[in-house]
Amino acid sequence: MITAGRIVRLAERDRAAVHFFLDGDKRRALAGDTVLTAILTSVHLLRRSEFGPELRAGFCLMGACQDCWVWQEEGVRLRACSTSIAEGMRLRTLPPEGWS
Repeated sequence: MITAGRIVRLAERDRAAVHFFLDGDKRRALAGDTVLTAILTSVHLLRRSEFGPELRAGFCLMGACQDCWVWQEEGVRLRACSTSIAEGMRLRTLPPEGWS
């Protein structure tokens, strides 16, 4: 089976669709998904580390490890593993220019 993302949804496929943008591309998730689940059901990695070339896909899944940070287009950083996806969210996998 070929999948679009790292995570394959096996159940709960009947929840309402939620649309969001990831690095400018429109994506689809389901209501109740975390940002991490929403991203990883559509692509194979969450982000690249801002400190090196490593690829990240989340680690602890409970908000303790600092591995799942993503950014909203306006520059706000959020934890993908503990933030619910919302209709129209505009997310970035790399920090905005000048972010510190």
